[in-house]
Amino acid sequence: MIVVAGEALIDLVPQGTGALTDLKPALGGGPYNTAVALGRLGSPTAFCSRTSHDAFGEALLDGLRRAGVDVSGVQRGAEPTTLAVATIGADGSAAYSFYVDGTADRLFTAPAGLPAGTRAVSFGTCSLVLEPGASAYEDLMRTAAAQGVFTALDPNIRAGLIPDADAYRARFARWLPSVSLLKLSEEDAHWLGGTPREWLAAGPSAVVITHGGDGLTAFTRDGAVHAVPGEKVDVVDTIGAGDTVNAALLHGLSVQGALSPDGLAALGPDGWTRLLRFAAHAAAITCSRAGAEPPYASEVGAF
Repeated sequence: MIVVAGEALIDLVPQGTGALTDLKPALGGGPYNTAVALGRLGSPTAFCSRTSHDAFGEALLDGLRRAGVDVSGVQRGAEPTTLAVATIGADGSAAYSFYVDGTADRLFTAPAGLPAGTRAVSFGTCSLVLEPGASAYEDLMRTAAAQGVFTALDPNIRAGLIPDADAYRARFARWLPSVSLLKLSEEDAHWLGGTPREWLAAGPSAVVITHGGDGLTAFTRDGAVHAVPGEKVDVVDTIGAGDTVNAALLHGLSVQGALSPDGLAALGPDGWTRLLRFAAHAAAITCSRAGAEPPYASEVGAF
């Protein structure tokens, strides 16, 4: 079982240009997209979050169920669902503004324990910023790591939600000893500061950096660097691409029995190249269609 912990929200995606264009609601949130992608790839997956009882909350849970994700541990609340208004650039890149005050997901509390058979827990995005839920997710991360569970982190920086950038960077540094796999975009790496080698020295066994259409690079504790190019596709938008990479990495590591520091260390050049190519292929499929629509196993091929 891979557990994905974090927010589920509704993306309001513009259907044209200009500030007053029609907006189409879409299921989203970085952790949510990661859970759906894992389920579609065939990994046993559970979602750990808090969702609203409103219609959007019900739709979010239905989307997880359709992907085969276990939602039995999802907390519920009467508060509304978080909304993210997307703006799509000419190159398909997405930027967001958020409506988060008093919403259900930020009131998450840490569960008493993880599901039986949990092999990995994935964290990231808004859920690690918005209090009081952010501290609860942080506690869960530390507890899981202390129990020897593989932990993955994608900060997926949303600068508009971070009131004190330096405080967040310091908090990020405190997470690293509890992180097994750190995945982040080139833009996030620049915003956070530091280098892959500095982050590896602080705790993670591997760091994977995405470069948009230019591919992915993995850095490991033994000093090795593994890189693959991106796949060329006609990009509709990039919504959910990084989340698909998260899911593909975790799925591929699970298939290889590598959800552990020793497993990561044993991958070697061939294992890392195969893993990164699989992630790049899955992300390219997501970019080729509108919204966060990660591929199914039948589309991306067996790992």
